[in-house]
Amino acid sequence: MRIPKHLAIIMDGNGRWAEQRRLPRILGHRKGVESVQSVVDECLRHGIEYLTLFAFSSENWGRPRDEVSSLMELLGTFLKRELPHLNKRGIRLRAIGEIDRLPGDVGRTLRDIMQQTAGSRVMTLCLALSYGSRDELTRAARKIAQRVAAGDLEPEGIDEETISAHLDTAGLPDPDLLIRTSGESRISNFLLWQLAYSELIFSEVLWPDFSAEHLKQALVEYGQRQRRFGLTGAQLNSP
Repeated sequence: MRIPKHLAIIMDGNGRWAEQRRLPRILGHRKGVESVQSVVDECLRHGIEYLTLFAFSSENWGRPRDEVSSLMELLGTFLKRELPHLNKRGIRLRAIGEIDRLPGDVGRTLRDIMQQTAGSRVMTLCLALSYGSRDELTRAARKIAQRVAAGDLEPEGIDEETISAHLDTAGLPDPDLLIRTSGESRISNFLLWQLAYSELIFSEVLWPDFSAEHLKQALVEYGQRQRRFGLTGAQLNSP
């Protein structure tokens, strides 16, 4: 079975999962952490090298203050608890987004764990935190403009590789497959540049219910697709 080198997931449906059970929304997010652990383990079993999870968007700061505070507390707890497991399984932690907007203790924990796992090579787990793709592209354009103004870069020298190198995901391959849970069929300002040729799968399952078996089904569907990148099927099948 053909396996994606880089899998990206929009983990959607935590709040609705809780509301359907008349539970506080934060309990849905806590349940969603269990799905994260299950999916990470399954990715390791299949040899997926990069896993990017959309954990908290730049727009999520606009949610009720109590929910945001609880999410940040949950994130900090998750990071501290997962460090031994990351080291044991050879997982490097990386983050994209406006990390400076995270609460001080959470940001420090995140940076510390990224530093401690920097040498791990089995898999890279990338968390999108306080992340919005339009913001990422804006920041990248600003960096490139500053280089041009400083004389370090000619406008004619700006190409796709230049832009990619100034994004938060610099050094990561573009996702081969994007999965979004909860039945929503949109990408919600996530990796707009990087998803240009990614395969997209939209699952009806709410994220807290998304299991290793659901991931296997998505991987099987991915393996059956033909990725043409603008070419014809005949070209790909020719010797």
